This record gives sequence, structure tokens and C-alpha cells, in this order.
Amino acid sequence: MTKAIILAAGQGTRLRPFTDFIPKTMVPLKGRPIIEYQMDCFQNNGISEVHVVAGYREDKLQVKRIQKKLNPAYDRTNMVASLYVLKDLFDGTSDIIISYGDIIFDNAVLAKMLKEHGDQISIIYDLNWLKLWSYRMEDPLSDAESFKLDSAGNVKEIGKEAINEADVEGQYIGLIHVNQNFTAQFFSLYESLAGSGQLFDGKDFDNMYMTSYLQMQIDRGTSISGVPIEGGWVEVDSVQDKEIYENMIEHGKMSEICKTLA
Repeated sequence: MTKAIILAAGQGTRLRPFTDFIPKTMVPLKGRPIIEYQMDCFQNNGISEVHVVAGYREDKLQVKRIQKKLNPAYDRTNMVASLYVLKDLFDGTSDIIISYGDIIFDNAVLAKMLKEHGDQISIIYDLNWLKLWSYRMEDPLSDAESFKLDSAGNVKEIGKEAINEADVEGQYIGLIHVNQNFTAQFFSLYESLAGSGQLFDGKDFDNMYMTSYLQMQIDRGTSISGVPIEGGWVEVDSVQDKEIYENMIEHGKMSEICKTLA
């Protein structure tokens, strides 16, 4: 059995005014909220139990088939803290898929992860990231983060500043798989860091980035398997993203990026 968690607590400031009154994951693209595309993809891949961590405008997050849990500190915490709200699901009884709330991905992307995941943690990365980033921004490298693999295909570096394209062997898309036999250990490192006063890539404990936590897992010896794709997804992070995708949809160009939106 596999359960899914969608992280949707953030305020989505880069998508204002579209997020003035609704959470980011409810922003529509091609007439449907982002989260509904994810729900369809989970259902199409046999995942029926979907949990959502809500926060900002959680009253507007009205979607069938979800189990909603509130992060009451959504306005002063980041993704790992939001995920920790659902720590009780990490009990060794099922595999867990974790998805950022602002991405849309094709059925084939999720199917590949479910088929090719590793024994501990796995993440999807896009080999064709530069094509999508080139549509989204004038200088793709300014926004891309480092992503490096070892010879066995395991991730050895993630989420650092990319100096050149060689630092980016792919782009992490915001989709994680935690194997059943590792779920009970997933938060042990996180809990050990509470109250340490450390900074994590410049952020305090409550505002730790997910990529920072993944890198710390790697550094302590956890195996993070990379599952490669070539396109098949989009990130809706800004007003510019939304406008670019809507223009591509209107002109019939979206199929080369994400078939779900074509």
C-alpha cells in the first residue's frame, strides 16, 4: 500500500494576486486547480489515500477524496515542518509519496517512481530541465539548484547554488518516495536537530528547506535514489509561470512539456 502527502500550507506570495484568497494549490490552470491534477494522477496510479498539509486559506482547500491536516504555524515555518505535522503516518506500515503542492506531473512520471524507487528515499529528477527552465526565465541557471549523482545513480548533492550547468545533472521536481521500511526512521534526524540552534543553508530549524533535509540525510549515509525523467511536469511557482503555461496551452505547445495540460 502507498499513501500520498501533498504539501500545501504555504502562502504562495509569488502567485499573487491569484493567491490573495486561495492557497497556491487551488490556483487554476486550464480551468482546474493544480491539486486536482495531482489527485487524478494518484488515483490513476492506484493511490487512494491522500493527505494534504494545509495552512494559508485552508478554508478554501475544498477537494474531494483528501484528508486534510492543518499546520497552524504555516506563516512561520517551511516544508519539513509542515510534513512533520503528519509524522504519525511514518509508522512503517506503507510507502509514502510526498509531493509539493505547486507541481503538475504526468501519470507516467508517478508510475516510474512507483516502479523504480529505491530501498530508502527516492526522488524524481528531470534530465530535460533546461528546456522547461528556458521557457520560464531568461537566465535558467540563476534559479536552478545543484543536483549531482554518484556512479550508482544515488544523489550525492542537492539544493546548493549552481555555479555552472555541470552542477546540474538534473532538476529535482518536488516528488519524493519514502520506502515502507524507512518511514519510521525518516524523522529521527529531524528530531535530533530540534533545539540545536543550527542554521541549515541559512535557515533556522523551523524554516529548513526540504532539500537541506535531504542533503543532511545523504551526509549521514541514507541512500537517496535518483529516478530520472525527461519532462512531463511543470512547477507553477509565479504569476509568470502561470502566464507562460496558459500561452503555451492556447497555442498548442504544452504537449512537449507536460501532456497532462495539453
